[in-house]
Parts: sequence; structure tokens; C-alpha cells
Amino acid sequence: MTSINLFKHSKDAFDVETGHRLFTEGDPGDVMYFVIEGEVEVSRGGQVLETLGEGAILGELALIDTTPRSASATASIPSRLVRIGKREFMFLVQEHPTFALQVMTVMAERLRRANERVTPAP
Repeated sequence: MTSINLFKHSKDAFDVETGHRLFTEGDPGDVMYFVIEGEVEVSRGGQVLETLGEGAILGELALIDTTPRSASATASIPSRLVRIGKREFMFLVQEHPTFALQVMTVMAERLRRANERVTPAP
């Protein structure tokens, strides 16, 4: 799984406790998150889809389109995160093209895993 380390030493990092809900399926979204430490469970309809750890991003779709959140995200252990808004995201995409490629790689990996859950490879 692709790991993004651009935010590892961000001064904007914040801590959350176990059980803290970052966002809920169906909510409007305007930020994505980067996991510095800890773990965040991404779930849909109450089923855990994946657990994301250090170096992972989540919620990036909210910065690309305007549809409601497709899943919920909850800290499964105490975690340290960075919140990235649309303005920061657009700046990073323009100033650091490799960041945009990393985000696309993460999205492609997730899409492949989702496809495999629906139709397992022969």
C-alpha cells in the first residue's frame, strides 16, 4: 500500500482518542486526513472495509468531487492526524506533482481492492 510522508512533521497535527469519528458516511466532505500515528478504520454500512495506519490518507474523494462521504472513518486506537482542506490540497497538487500521483495511486489501489471484494480474481 502506498504511503505518503509529506505531512509527517506538520505543525498542524492533532490527536484523537480511540472511537473518535472523523466523518460519517453520507456527510458532506471538505477535508481529507493524513495518519501520522495510530490507526483509522474505514467502514461502510457498519462493515469495516480497511484499517489505515501511518502514512495513509483518507477522505481524499471529498476534495475531488462534491458527493457525500462514501464511508465513515473512526480512530481505532489513539491517533495523530493532519487535516488537509481543499485550498491546501490544490496548492500541493500544483506545487508537488508527485503528491497528486501518490493520491491517484492510493485511489487506484483502493478501487482494485474494492473490485476484488465484489469479483474475486480467478
